[in-house]
Amino acid sequence: MASGGGGPICTGMMQDDEAIRAALAALPDPRGKGDLVSSGRVPVVRSGGGIANLVVDATGLGAGERAALEERIREAVGKVAGISEVRVAMSADKVERTIIAIGSGKGGVGKSTVSANLAIALARAGRRVGLVDADIYGPSQPRIMGNFDRPALIDKQIVAGTAHGIRMLSIGQMVESGKALALRGPMAASALGQMIEGDWGDCDTLIVDLPPGTGDVQLSLIQKWKPAGAVIVSTPQDLALIDATRAIDLFRQMTVPLFGLIENMAGYACPHCGEVSDPFGSGGAEAAAKTLGIPFLGRIPLTLSIRRASDEGNPPAAGEGEEAAIFARLAERLLAEVNRTAA
Repeated sequence: MASGGGGPICTGMMQDDEAIRAALAALPDPRGKGDLVSSGRVPVVRSGGGIANLVVDATGLGAGERAALEERIREAVGKVAGISEVRVAMSADKVERTIIAIGSGKGGVGKSTVSANLAIALARAGRRVGLVDADIYGPSQPRIMGNFDRPALIDKQIVAGTAHGIRMLSIGQMVESGKALALRGPMAASALGQMIEGDWGDCDTLIVDLPPGTGDVQLSLIQKWKPAGAVIVSTPQDLALIDATRAIDLFRQMTVPLFGLIENMAGYACPHCGEVSDPFGSGGAEAAAKTLGIPFLGRIPLTLSIRRASDEGNPPAAGEGEEAAIFARLAERLLAEVNRTAA
């Protein structure tokens, strides 16, 4: 009875499984790691009664990529002889992300420009980076990054777009350009949540460009998403540093580590004569960092080229030359602080 019934059926199932694996081996892995079998993307293949049951590891894939991969698998396996139905279960390990808040005590200090360029520099240093434009009332990242495209919505989840090698989301991509955003605190916090919890694919680092000051958005980010640390941007002038100190105090009260202080608009070199002047003062942020006991990550000069590049959607960190090198050094020092704090 055993030899007459169970053996041939079991053998047939094994042959079907092998045929399914052969079909999967003909499909490339979305992350360029060989085919779907050799990459381990489809670790479980079971078949019986004309039904193929597959478990697919979707770790690191965005919603659009997952949907496209499932369609390709269904099409390929559906062509295997004897298979009449294909069942696909998608699984994914939760990606652990490092959230880095970029704040300032007041507006007009170049925080958004610094955030965008730091994000790009971190990506060029090997991190998989997403940029969240949490400056709800004055979103400027679409212009700085040159991406005004409305993000896709898949299964009620916003899918981050891409620009200059990183993923990004901004409320400025979801509303008409120039339209006033009148949102009460809870609505602003909700908008932040939709972006933070959007589809970021395999990003391991989120740079969050916060609004200036110490309001609802900052508190929501700290209380709900617990950033790994914060970077404060200030100009060298005393007034900006007074406000920056308040932002630092907020993060300290909420036990968020301070990764450091960046001094922006530090010195202006005349393009005609080369003489350097200091319209906002000099060295104030570095002195303040020392007094406050936090790292000083570095300074960024006030240059016409950085301003133009930001207006044109071409952040200097994405290119070459001295300005790209400035942001690369800042990213290197920031990563050192992130690693030191995590140790």
